[in-house]
Amino acid sequence: MDDKQRIMDIVDDKQGEFIEASDRIWDTPETRFAVKRSVEPYYEVLEKEGFSISKGVAGMEYAFIATYGSCKPVIGITAEYDALGNLSQEAGNSERKPLVPGGAGQGCGHNVLGTTALGAAVALKTLMEEKQLTGTLRLYGCPAEESGYGKAFMARDGVFDDLDAAFTCHPMDTTAVVGSASLAVMQANFEFTGVAAHAAAAPEMGRDALDAAELMNVGVQFLREHIIDQARIHYAFLDAGGESANVVHPSSKIYYFVRAPRLDQVKEIYDRVVNIAKGAALMTDTTLHIDFDSACANYIPNHPLSEAMDANLDLIGPLQLTPQELAFEKDIQEHSAQPGLIDKLTARTKEAFPGKTPEEISEIANSGIALPKFPLVFTDNPKGQGSTDVGDVSWCTPTTYVAVGFEPQGMSPHSWQWVANGKSSVAHKGLVLGAKTIALTAYDALTNPDLIKAAREAFEQDLDGATYTSVIPPEVVPH
Repeated sequence: MDDKQRIMDIVDDKQGEFIEASDRIWDTPETRFAVKRSVEPYYEVLEKEGFSISKGVAGMEYAFIATYGSCKPVIGITAEYDALGNLSQEAGNSERKPLVPGGAGQGCGHNVLGTTALGAAVALKTLMEEKQLTGTLRLYGCPAEESGYGKAFMARDGVFDDLDAAFTCHPMDTTAVVGSASLAVMQANFEFTGVAAHAAAAPEMGRDALDAAELMNVGVQFLREHIIDQARIHYAFLDAGGESANVVHPSSKIYYFVRAPRLDQVKEIYDRVVNIAKGAALMTDTTLHIDFDSACANYIPNHPLSEAMDANLDLIGPLQLTPQELAFEKDIQEHSAQPGLIDKLTARTKEAFPGKTPEEISEIANSGIALPKFPLVFTDNPKGQGSTDVGDVSWCTPTTYVAVGFEPQGMSPHSWQWVANGKSSVAHKGLVLGAKTIALTAYDALTNPDLIKAAREAFEQDLDGATYTSVIPPEVVPH
């Protein structure tokens, strides 16, 4: 038996403990950095499997690094386990039914993502022991991917700097190695403080913080004409001054996101947004406080590692699903009632598979799950992409990741539909597929010096002399 077949057999043999961990994390959804219960299944499995574990990494209580081995090459795999607020949903229910009204839920599939990485690390470590392979294997436990960007704080502390290669995955509604860039982002809260007064009897005595917030928003709307087309600016009111209209509002608070293809572009736009906020405070004679939240860099896909991962996906083959499993995913899809969904899926499938017949395209597009592997396509254009702190890792070391398509076709991340699917047998099969894909590619990096060399050369070419510099101010801590 060759080593790769052995790795796949190990994943199959141990899948029960990975699936159990995934379901436990689904059962206890926690957000951002407060993931005390979500991290426990990792500690239990990793201690049982003989990893050494360093906890409290980069100032985050529930971040960890689990290590096996002690020499070059150094291979990293990243895991996530945080959930999203207001997405509580009953597992296996294709209709909207929160378990806890207003509660959190695994709307981005991080319960599966993280345990997929766990499974890959355990499988590769087991083979390293059996074959006495040299090298260092690390599993990074990373809280708060959702807007807190735990990996960005870890990267700021240099924990990825000595890696030769890094790997991860993400649930998606198609299976493919991700060859596209993501958007960098900076985010902060802008809080204005004024003076309350009666809005009719004594308005001259007040200083309106809501006026300041609205003037800031107006200024940002005018700014949009003068930024690059690929940039995005979003905001949400966290405090609109209260519920009384006849009061000069003494407080307001807005949460802003600024995105662009590169972190230096984001920084330039963010600084202009800050100046607009300062101007709004000056115009209204209010006080401005900026609470910087977090930031993350754009993702740089490493071509040699991505191509190796794509070849391993071919070796493993697609998900094997039963008619009942396909029917469940289709039921979730149909209950979403998205207008024109099949037309959109047909266009996407046709673009991805130009050689397929119309009948084949229709069969794929009308299925609840997109079973064929989608092609690896490299592009620097982040159109249609969000932001991920995997980007910060990719600025520190050659990085690749696989999207595992076990989510219902056309259903968006951060949705209750993903939560409903998170404990299904389809999700469990996706976990196994992802774990095998990461483990096989990490094995390639561990045993093939030429791949490591090619990955490093491509990494240096992509950076073109630039180096990773965190834009998170040194005084900002994970919160």
